[in-house]
Amino acid sequence: MTIPQPGGPEALVWAKVPDPVPAAGEVLVEVTASAVNRADLLQRQGRYAPPDGTSPYPGLECSGRIVALGPGVAGWAVGDQVCALLVGGGYAELVAVPVGQLLPVPEGLSVTEAAALPEVACTVWSNLFMVAHLRPAETVLLHGGASGIGTMAIQLAKAVGAKVLVTAGSPDKLARCAELGADVGIDYREQDFVEEVAAATGGAGADVILDIIGAKYLDRNIDALATNGRLVVIGLQGGVKGELDLGKLLAKRAAVAATTLRSRPLGEKAAIVAAVREHVWPLIEAGVVRPVIDRVLPLTEAAEAHRVVEAGEQVGKVLLAR
Repeated sequence: MTIPQPGGPEALVWAKVPDPVPAAGEVLVEVTASAVNRADLLQRQGRYAPPDGTSPYPGLECSGRIVALGPGVAGWAVGDQVCALLVGGGYAELVAVPVGQLLPVPEGLSVTEAAALPEVACTVWSNLFMVAHLRPAETVLLHGGASGIGTMAIQLAKAVGAKVLVTAGSPDKLARCAELGADVGIDYREQDFVEEVAAATGGAGADVILDIIGAKYLDRNIDALATNGRLVVIGLQGGVKGELDLGKLLAKRAAVAATTLRSRPLGEKAAIVAAVREHVWPLIEAGVVRPVIDRVLPLTEAAEAHRVVEAGEQVGKVLLAR
């Protein structure tokens, strides 16, 4: 799937392009399914260019079958069913993947379902646990609880024994979050999340906040943090420039971190993928954590999938299957 010119969903064009060739340390995966992430929407709009030297095509995760091995690959074989974290290129029939970004399809899931996992599992685990060090009995606030990131974060936070507060934009979405284990739901259209966090925590605040909004929520997120709290910003839906009151931050002995996944070096991504395989995959195979899939559309209907995600109509992930 190519993007000849930036624009709306119609800018996605199915086209014949040369097959990728796996380099040393890579495998070639025949794609069964991919998934739509907000980064794909930004790339389509011309607002998020792929890192230099990487695939120009959208798609940050996929599932499928290994069909060829590049030089020096060990531990994987042609025919293995896998899912993978990608820097791009998932909206395609074939994609080359560094071996450090491969994961086996978890037992109990279909190959198609597995396409819903790599990006959200890696994003949530790396930020909630490797950056924010969320611990049992702590309180976490998840903005966008009904998103792909949010639905995975609810389940993983509950799995480690945290109290989970979420924001979402409708009663129906909040109900779905509650089904996944959220303890408190906050309708951001009708309620002030700072007040609701204070009420739910006896005034203490949230130990960890995972934020996809960015500048618009920055000051209020600091207000909602507990003493020694950790705010991790992973999205910029509400803008890129905000004002930070360092006095409030100092008074709370709090920390603010901001991360991306796509542009990380291969070694860092491999470490995150390895941690996900160690800590998240057993929870999935035990049925404690499951991918939340809103719908599966044909890859040829990628434009419709983008429209759905752009409008925020989905709960969880929207998949594209070949």
